[in-house]
Amino acid sequence: MEVFTGILFHGIGASCAALCYTPEKKVRQWSWQSYWLAQALVCWLLLPIVVAWITIPDLGTVLREAPTDVMVTTFLLGMAYGVGGTAFGMAIRYVGYSLTYAISVGLSCVLGTIIPPLVRGDLGNLLSHNGSGYIVAGMVIGVVGIALCGRAGRGKEKDLSSTESLKGFSIKKGLPLCILAGVLSAVYGFSLDHGQPIAEIAAAHGAGNYQGNVIYIFSNSGAFLTTLIYCSYLHTRGRTWGEYGFFGNAGDARPLLPNFLLATLTGILWYFQFFFYGFGHVRMGTYKPTSWAIHMIMLVMLSALTGLLLREWKGSSRNTMRFLFAALLILVSAVIILTFGNYLGGQGNAH
Repeated sequence: MEVFTGILFHGIGASCAALCYTPEKKVRQWSWQSYWLAQALVCWLLLPIVVAWITIPDLGTVLREAPTDVMVTTFLLGMAYGVGGTAFGMAIRYVGYSLTYAISVGLSCVLGTIIPPLVRGDLGNLLSHNGSGYIVAGMVIGVVGIALCGRAGRGKEKDLSSTESLKGFSIKKGLPLCILAGVLSAVYGFSLDHGQPIAEIAAAHGAGNYQGNVIYIFSNSGAFLTTLIYCSYLHTRGRTWGEYGFFGNAGDARPLLPNFLLATLTGILWYFQFFFYGFGHVRMGTYKPTSWAIHMIMLVMLSALTGLLLREWKGSSRNTMRFLFAALLILVSAVIILTFGNYLGGQGNAH
């Protein structure tokens, strides 16, 4: 039952991820960098520190006992993810949600699952356990489902497009950003994996299933630093610091409180995807690295389902809807296969 409970927590986290950027649509009279930096402050700096302080017993002692090299490397990997996260946000502006999610999340799904055990040198050993064939098959099927979802999403954008909605669309600008976002987003999974020794120290001090929260202090603050640098550059170049209302009078006529609340909501939802990711990860047994693949696949699946519930697909052609429903069936199949592979992995070795 631990594996099935873990899948449930991954589903909750993926639901938060599927919804986290929807508040951006309601933000008014803010440049992209104002919104992005405000939400990053919440999810990549404030919440990791506050939640770790609440949930990790003897946090100060844990940090003193944690290996310095592990903390530094986890932070640096988080910095790389910050570049990827920012590239993801920029890619949406050029190629839309569907293509950005399909390309970036597809790449991240594969690389974020394979890189950690490959770097540790135990990928071969991992694949010798019970259920390894189901794990590989589930990942491949999941990537196919993500690609089909992207195809459906692009079809929807074409079906519902207008001259105004296509304004700013640029595959030349968006595709490199999607690839960069996918590769560097996978690094976040590697950062969490690399920070596991810190979580084990937290567990020894009684953190239990909350142990992963201590890693986010380093992974997320690294992401915040690179985001702060880039957004500060954009603010300075565009002279948009005043949009926050803290510098001069430029923000006086802006809906500051609603914008800050929307950015805060984005940050809370983003952070809680990994709060529940940690709950799921500790329950995945032999195939803990598959947590990343499961999270990514469920993220795309639930994003599509959310769009259906919000009637975002209304007016799409029958061909587009066929691609969408085929993608959803494939994604559900991938999650079931990965779950079964994890279940078999908990039954002992086959070889």
